[in-house]
Order: sequence, then structure tokens, then C-alpha cells
Amino acid sequence: MQLVEFNQASAEDAMIFLKHCVQIPSWSSELAAKRPYGSLEEVLNAAKQQAATWSWDEIKTALDNHPRIGEKQAQAELSEIEKDFSHREQSGITADKDTQLALLKGNLAYEKKYGFIFLIKAAGLSSEDVLQALNYRLLNDPEIEKRIVHHQLAEIALSRLAQELHA
Repeated sequence: MQLVEFNQASAEDAMIFLKHCVQIPSWSSELAAKRPYGSLEEVLNAAKQQAATWSWDEIKTALDNHPRIGEKQAQAELSEIEKDFSHREQSGITADKDTQLALLKGNLAYEKKYGFIFLIKAAGLSSEDVLQALNYRLLNDPEIEKRIVHHQLAEIALSRLAQELHA
């Protein structure tokens, strides 16, 4: 979508577009309400500022609708756009059985410890990078991990927005 189209779209269409970046309704509604934007940089700055206000409850709800790293089929119903994002972002994750098993075990250990899925901005990362980060993050206390997840989710949302919104 071009910036001019985003600025001129109905509030509902703009919010649907933004929902594909992250499923946090307050983020979508705030960004849609602040239109028109003069540049892509202006939209991204507003998106970053809004992401900083996310509550843990909002993040947790978004995580519940996010595919696990290495998982080829998301648990929740994702739009085609969200599935495409996930596929592109996880393109460096190999599908060999050993890697899949290690990711599954790591994901399960992480979810058992923290009560939510492991989230990382996977774009550009290899399976080994993701596994190393997963194992390292399993050492964090829950509050530190919540801050990391908040940052990672915001980075994913901003990356998706930048990819899909053209000046």
C-alpha cells in the first residue's frame, strides 16, 4: 500500500492493514487516527512511539495469535498477509528434523517457564542463531524476558509496516 492510499483509506481499512503488522488494536486505532502522515518516517516514528505504550496484556494477546518460531502452521487463524510475513521472516529457519525437534523442545521449555511463546525477530537469522538466542533467553528472569518480548514484537511490527507501506 502506498502512503497516500493509507492516508486516504477508511479508518476500518487502515486498521485492518495495520492489524497484519501486529494484532494490538490500540496500536492500529491510534495510528489510523493520526493520519494523514507526511512521510514513511513519520508513520514509523508514530508506530514506534505507540508500541512503547503497549501493556503486557496487549502483548500477551498478540502472542497468543502469533506463530511459534519454526512452526510452519500457526496455531491461530492468520490472514494470508500474516502468513506471508511469517514465512519470509522465518525463511532462514531450516526444516531438518533435528532443528525442528530442538526448536520444539526449546519452545516447550520456554512456554513452560514463562507462560507465553518464544518470540524473536527472525528475519535474517539462521536456525542456529535462533536456537542460541532461545537457550540464552531461557536463563532470563520473567520480567527481563517480558521487556525483551515487548521489544522484539515492536521490531517485528515496525519491520512489517515498513515493508508494506511505501512512500
